[in-house]
Amino acid sequence: MSTAQEPQAGSAAEPLDPSAAAPQAGSALTPEQQLAELQARHAEVSDAYLRAKAEVENIRRRSEEDISKARKFAIESFAESLLPVRDSLEAATALTAATPEQMLEGVNATLRQLASALERNKVLEINPPAGTKFDPHHHQAISMVPAEQEPNTVVTVLQKGYLIADRVLRPALVTVAAPR
Repeated sequence: MSTAQEPQAGSAAEPLDPSAAAPQAGSALTPEQQLAELQARHAEVSDAYLRAKAEVENIRRRSEEDISKARKFAIESFAESLLPVRDSLEAATALTAATPEQMLEGVNATLRQLASALERNKVLEINPPAGTKFDPHHHQAISMVPAEQEPNTVVTVLQKGYLIADRVLRPALVTVAAPR
């Protein structure tokens, strides 16, 4: 029962607004209709998920292929720049009647080719001059020797070192001034 203060819907005291009733009628679905809508939405979401998962897998596979190719062919440019050096060395060994001066000239030319190839490929020498402060990241001390210079500085370079892209390939082998 309703009280006199609460009018009933559809009574003369409160007329029904047809626009207010429309959304309520559309949202009042039967459980079967709600289930069908939810199943359709689930199918859409599942399909989108499977597509996204497949796309991620394809991207991962392509990335792995790209990385593999990059590793496989990264040395290609370096090898191409070394081929003229090899050609020069083979030409030098083919000469049988060369004088020592000609051989020395050929070796120096080949050494310049090699230095140029290394430089083009960002392989840089580590060849510290005497008196340079010893750097354990770039130098390897073979011995400490008494010297008339500051302690812990390079006295002589026994073998050059090399860097590639700021990474040490081989440290320079050096002797270091001993503390006095």
